[in-house]
Amino acid sequence: MPEIGKVSPEIFDEVILPKLGKKRHEVLVGPQHGVDIGVIDIGNNQVMITTTDPIFVVPPYGWERSGWFAINILASDAVTSGLQPNYITLDLNMPLSINRQDFELLWEVMHRECEKIGMAIVSGHTGRYEGCDYPMIGGATVICIGSKDKYVSPNMAQIGDSVIVTKGAAIEASGLFAATFPQKVKERYGPQVAKEAEQIFWKMSVVEDALTAVQVGVRDKGVTAMHDATECGVWGGLFELAQASRVGMMIDKENIIVEDVVNKICDLFEIDPFSSISEGTLIIACRPHKASEILKRLYDKGISASMVGEIVEKEKGMQVFEGSKLYPLKHPRVDPFWAAFGKAASQ
Repeated sequence: MPEIGKVSPEIFDEVILPKLGKKRHEVLVGPQHGVDIGVIDIGNNQVMITTTDPIFVVPPYGWERSGWFAINILASDAVTSGLQPNYITLDLNMPLSINRQDFELLWEVMHRECEKIGMAIVSGHTGRYEGCDYPMIGGATVICIGSKDKYVSPNMAQIGDSVIVTKGAAIEASGLFAATFPQKVKERYGPQVAKEAEQIFWKMSVVEDALTAVQVGVRDKGVTAMHDATECGVWGGLFELAQASRVGMMIDKENIIVEDVVNKICDLFEIDPFSSISEGTLIIACRPHKASEILKRLYDKGISASMVGEIVEKEKGMQVFEGSKLYPLKHPRVDPFWAAFGKAASQ
């Protein structure tokens, strides 16, 4: 078992994967490496997409940012299916320290964000309990309903696809560090950089990225697969998408965006931006003739993005170009963010 974070691939393969309850023929996509969504055929050429994650709330960010972050993180996995999120269930197991006023502020923001995204809150559980504490105060499931021929999943990438990455590396790591330790950033880089760094927080969502990209079409008509770069960042996300689709990749590291302010934050907290948690970064595989149109649509929405490589045969493996060097890409396995965040908090 890892000391912190998601279970290892070995635990997933040896403990979880062999025991998934009753086998049902209508389950089109079940649990697998690099795939955050489940897909169920519900008949009449319709599918139901589900995804489940913790409800992550950090009161020091303020209830506005906390509520926005919680809902957008939950919706971000669901939209990698290419379908609009429709419903959400929320299980809130809150600490005894939260009072009615704070809960009302949090709930108001969560309601507003669900409404904005288009999700109805359909069921849940709400309570305060001994032993519960921030930031993990429960879990949620997001549900999308849509046409069977309109969804994508990370296991649909095709050889020859172009690979696009939105926003660049370490978006979540930088956003969380800047929001949690603004004084530390200010002391090193000054108030202007600290202010700019805090704005990264609001980029930690791929809802608009994904729904914009699929406007060009899906599968043979455009986007074939999407995956958000959460734990282990861009390297982890690229590796997981390739693993899910049983393909290889050729990636040009120098084409992956790393904002100047992100580089500063990563240097300050001594983490590698490419392997650090990066919710807000969307990895898109698409048919090559649609890549330019996808990039244009993203730019028109104010979303930075770049073409970073292509999908190749599995036998060619995961390869990264950096200048004149070519080396194999390995999954980072352990995200450096957690240890760095703990160290900064203890100081």
